[in-house]
Order: sequence, then structure tokens, then C-alpha cells
Amino acid sequence: MTRQDLELWVKKFLLYMRAEKNAAPLTLRAYEHDLKEFTDHCGEQAEISQFRQSRLLVRDFWASLHQKKLRSSSILRKLAALRSFFKFLVLEDVVDVNPFDYLTNPKKERLLPRFIVEKEMPKLWDAFDKTVHPLAVRDRALLELLYSSGLRIRETVDLNMGDIDVWNGTVRVLGKGGKERMVPVGKAAVRSIEAGVKWRETRFSTPVTSKSPVFVNARGKRITPRGAQIVIDRWVKKAALSTRVSPHTFRHTFATHLLNSGCDLRAVQEMLGHKSLNSTQVYTHATIDHLRKVYESAHPRA
Repeated sequence: MTRQDLELWVKKFLLYMRAEKNAAPLTLRAYEHDLKEFTDHCGEQAEISQFRQSRLLVRDFWASLHQKKLRSSSILRKLAALRSFFKFLVLEDVVDVNPFDYLTNPKKERLLPRFIVEKEMPKLWDAFDKTVHPLAVRDRALLELLYSSGLRIRETVDLNMGDIDVWNGTVRVLGKGGKERMVPVGKAAVRSIEAGVKWRETRFSTPVTSKSPVFVNARGKRITPRGAQIVIDRWVKKAALSTRVSPHTFRHTFATHLLNSGCDLRAVQEMLGHKSLNSTQVYTHATIDHLRKVYESAHPRA
């Protein structure tokens, strides 16, 4: 198989993932990037139709990823994209056997999620009360919702006003794979969002409808994930937080604080939109730490 043939099958695979599997745009972009890396590694001739050659190519590509000293999570992501690609090629009778059926995956590196400790959260909200900024109302609403709901940043910036029920304190979210879920939203976040609506109607002199984006940039257009990161950086700096904070840090903080307060693990799983409980269990480390401190301070024989 020539390089051109391989690139053509990659394009067909991406179309298949979008049309048949309803893969998210970010997932498709990652697949495209990772498979291009594999295609470049193969060179002008990619002998993948025969099992022996395809397995050797995959193992050689795998070794090259290790040589680049990538994190295990990055290697696993690239291999997962390649595995799905070969699975598609088997369906299309391009190859007889998926070489990954005879390869053992590397173990995933278990990194503890970074989160903001509870005692530092007031510093963030105090920064809004002490600082004058033209976009402060919008910024606070964004941060309040991230912390209150644990939404992914893409889920957050894609929200329209019609997705939020301010009376019942819920938000309708379209998550990964097009799966819809309902997530509760705290009163503080609801108040901030309502204040944000009034701010927008005054600033842009246009009514906010159910189809309007919940969060807009300084020009009144839907904010991007990169724009949200800039907002977070601004207020983390003003609050002088000790933790490096990304949009996903708020998701980790949401889950950790709920579990520390005794929330059921499966309830947190539902709110985060995790398919597997294993994905949610990574947050239980914080609960154990919290329980240990309570135990040591309260038990007479600790």
C-alpha cells in the first residue's frame, strides 16, 4: 500500500467516525493528528495488508513514541487512535487481522487530578469583589458555572441560554458522543448567569434569547475554549492562587469537593458524564485524605 492509499483510508476512517460513530470534533482532530504521525512514520510504502508487516510497523511506531519520551497518556491516546483505525480496516476487508489483537497495551500512568483546595476558593470570589474589570460580570458567571457544575470547557462554551433552567437550577448538556445529561447548578452560579444576561443586554444593546450563547467574548460572539482559559488566568492571577488552574481544574475541584462532603460516587459520575465509574474513582484519593485528617484529629488512639 502506498502512502497515498494509506492517507485515503485515513480520510475514509475519519468520515466513518464522524457519520457512523458521531465522534466529537476534538476527537476527530486528535485522530487526524495521530494517524498523520503514523502515516509519516510509515514513509512512502506502508505494508499493512499483511498481518506480520502491520504488526512490525505498529511495534516500530510504538517504540518511536517511547523514544520521544512522551507521557504514557499521550502514547495510549495515539495507540487508541491507531487501534480504532485498524479495526475499521478489518471491517472494510483491507486487512485480515487487527495487529492490536496480539499486542498488550502499556499501563496507563495514574496521575492525581489537580484541584483547588477548599480554603483557597474564597480568594477567587474575593478577587471579583476587590477588582474593577469591564468583563468581571461575564467572567464571574463563567467561573461560577464551571465550579458549580463540573462541565467540560467545550460543553460550557457550547451552551445556549435555552439549555439553562434558572427556576429549577439545572443545565442541559450535550456531552461526548452526543450524549445528553442534566446537571444541577448552584444558586450562586444561577445568580451570576442572570447578572451576566443583564450585563450583555446593556453592553451590546441586544436582547438575549434562548438561542443566544451563554458566554460571549468582548465583541459579543460566542467565547472559545482559549478565551475561557484567558479569563481563568486573569482571575487566578488576581486571586494569587497557589495552584496552576486550567478549565479542567474546575471540573476536578467540583468532583473532589463533592466527594469530600460525602456525595455518592455514582451521583458524581452522572454529573460528570463519565461512562465508567473507574473514571470517577480517581477523585476518591482526596476523600481518603480528608477522612484521614478527620480520623487523626478525632480518634483518641490515632
